[in-house]
Amino acid sequence: VQLQASGGGLVQPGGSLRLSCAASGSFSSISAMGWYRQAPGKQRELVATITSGGSTNYVDSVKGRFTISRDNAENTVYLQMNSLKPEDTAVYYCNSHLFSGTRWYDYWGQGTQVTVSS
Repeated sequence: VQLQASGGGLVQPGGSLRLSCAASGSFSSISAMGWYRQAPGKQRELVATITSGGSTNYVDSVKGRFTISRDNAENTVYLQMNSLKPEDTAVYYCNSHLFSGTRWYDYWGQGTQVTVSS
């Protein structure tokens, strides 16, 4: 199983970016998918999650600016980030809780850098 993340980059404050993360490989089901981030010198934190049914959860600092969505047919999760702030600068990691073989696993993507700076 592999999670491939993309879409990071350098953007000015107030700008937008869209992250994507596609799961591939041998699995039969995906439940929750999400995005986490880790800024330099800080612990990794939850940004947003989405269940297979579409229920979402956000950290307070991104509410109203970020939107998580998913395409179940494509096993892909997205993070639309608007009104970006310098404090959003971090490496963003996607996470997927999926069923493979006989049990559930948590898989992580490789991380994509988001830098918000003028």
